[in-house]
Amino acid sequence: MYTVTKEIYFCYGHRLMNYDGPCKYLHGHNGKVEVELEREKLDGRGMVVDFSEIKNAIKDWIDRTLDHTMLLRKDDPLIPLLKEKKERFYVMDENPTAESIARLIFDYTRSQKLPVMRVTLWETESSFATYRGT
Repeated sequence: MYTVTKEIYFCYGHRLMNYDGPCKYLHGHNGKVEVELEREKLDGRGMVVDFSEIKNAIKDWIDRTLDHTMLLRKDDPLIPLLKEKKERFYVMDENPTAESIARLIFDYTRSQKLPVMRVTLWETESSFATYRGT
């Protein structure tokens, strides 16, 4: 089995609803995502996927959608104010935890027909969450 991994860096803000701890307040992270792709055989170029293809498909989407964006759960009462002020935000069905952000990026990568195996989101230098598909 062959794998390639692309690291992507982005900044985002979030807060966790129904959470008893400091993450219930608005705050931000300098995140790092590792997107790992896998294939049994290499393509005609001798690659799993060209790194530039990963960049074009995934990094560009992250830059447009998540970078410098407030990630919020769909029932967060801050959403109407952000809409009114024309601020950047992205609405998620669940709390924007590292786990759910990793899953979001995994699902997007899969939707681009890339052979994604796992996505790891580093929320800090020492804390990360991984989502592996089934």
